[in-house]
Amino acid sequence: MSKFEFAPMPNSEGYFGEYGGQIIPPELKQAMDDISLAYEEIRQTQAFQDELMQLFQDYVGRPSPVYHAKRLSDQIGGAQIYLKREDLNHTGAHKINHCLGEALLAKHMGKKKVIAETGAGQHGVALATACALVGIPCEIHMGQVDIEKEHPNVTKMKILGCKLVAVTQGTATLKDAVDSAFVAYLENPTDYIYAIGSVVGPHPFPAMVRDFQSIIGREAREQFQTKFNQLPDVITACVGGGSNAIGLFTAFLEDEDVKIVGVEPAGEGLDTHRHSATLTLGSPGAIHGFKCYVLQDENGEPLPVHSIASGLDYPGVGPQHSYLKDIERVQYQSVTDQECLDAFMTLSQVEGIIPALESAHAVAWAMRQAREMAPEQRILVNLSGRGDKDADYVADKLGL
Repeated sequence: MSKFEFAPMPNSEGYFGEYGGQIIPPELKQAMDDISLAYEEIRQTQAFQDELMQLFQDYVGRPSPVYHAKRLSDQIGGAQIYLKREDLNHTGAHKINHCLGEALLAKHMGKKKVIAETGAGQHGVALATACALVGIPCEIHMGQVDIEKEHPNVTKMKILGCKLVAVTQGTATLKDAVDSAFVAYLENPTDYIYAIGSVVGPHPFPAMVRDFQSIIGREAREQFQTKFNQLPDVITACVGGGSNAIGLFTAFLEDEDVKIVGVEPAGEGLDTHRHSATLTLGSPGAIHGFKCYVLQDENGEPLPVHSIASGLDYPGVGPQHSYLKDIERVQYQSVTDQECLDAFMTLSQVEGIIPALESAHAVAWAMRQAREMAPEQRILVNLSGRGDKDADYVADKLGL
C-alpha cells in the first residue's frame, strides 16, 4: 500500500484537487461536454483500443526502448542514467501518442476540421501526420517567433498538408498560438475539434491527453522490471504543459520508493523575468479555460515567459501537475538555458543522441543529480523528442 493518498484524478467535474475544471463560456461548455462524452464512450470499446494499439506498434514503432547511457554515466560519475527513447517514435517525439488518439476521436465524432496550437512544432507535426492518416483537414496555429526558430518542423507540417497560421500578436510564441487557435475553434465548435497539445485546457483534455501518453510509463515500468527486477530510483522529465512528464509519471505514482522530478525551464535565471518556471515561482490562477499554477501579475494576467525550448515557454501548466506539487508526490525543479545547452551538446557528443532542447532540460537535471547518487542507483529520463528541429538554432547560437 502506498503512503500517498490521491483525490480522484480528475473528479466528475474535471478537477484534480482544486485544479482543472472548465472555466469557459457557455457556448463552449456543450462542445467540451460532447467531446468528454464521446471520449468516454469510445475509449471503452475494444475496436478503438485495438486500432490505437495497432497504430502504436506498426505506425509509431512502439514500444520505445529504454537505453543505458553508459558513456554519459561513466563520464559524470554516480548513478546510472537511462533514457526512455520517445525520440525514436515516428515524427520524433512523444506527441504522436496523443495525436493519434485525438485524430481517431475526431473521426469517430464526424468532425470536419482539427485545430491546434504548437510551440516547438512537434505537436503540429504529429497532429498533421495523424490527420493525414485518418483523412481530416488540419489547421495549426504557431507563433511567428517559433516559426522562425523551428523551420524544419514548419516545412514538415506544410508537406503533410496542414494549414499553418502564423501568429504575430503578443510575444508571438506558444501562449499566443493557443489564444489564436481558441478563437478559430470558437467560430464553429460543432464541426471543428480543438486537439490540445498537452495536459492543459478545459476538461476533458488534461485527463484525455494523459491517458494517451500513459503508455510511456507503462512500458518503462515493465521494461525496468523485466531487465532489473526492480524499478528506477528516480524518474524525471521536462515540464512545460506537462504531457510527456505525466505520461511517464502516471505508472509510478503509487511506488513510494520511486522519486519523481519534473524539470522546468529556469531560462536566464529564476532571479530574472526570463524564465518559464511556473510551478517553481507561479501561483494558483486560471488560464485557457482551467485552473492551475500560473506565472501572473497582480491582476491575474499571465506574464511573458521565456525558454530556449519553444515547447516549454508557457505561463501555465497541467492541472494534475499542480495537484501533484501540492500533495508533494512530485518535486519540481528547474534548469537554465545554459545548462540545457550543455546537456544538449554533451549527450550528442558522448552518446551520439541529439535531444530536443525540451528533453535536454531533463537530461541536464539527471546529469546534476547523478553526481549525488551511488553508482548502483538508476535514473530514468524521458527523452521526449529528438533535436533535428533544434540543430540549426543551436549551431547558430554556439557559432558551430
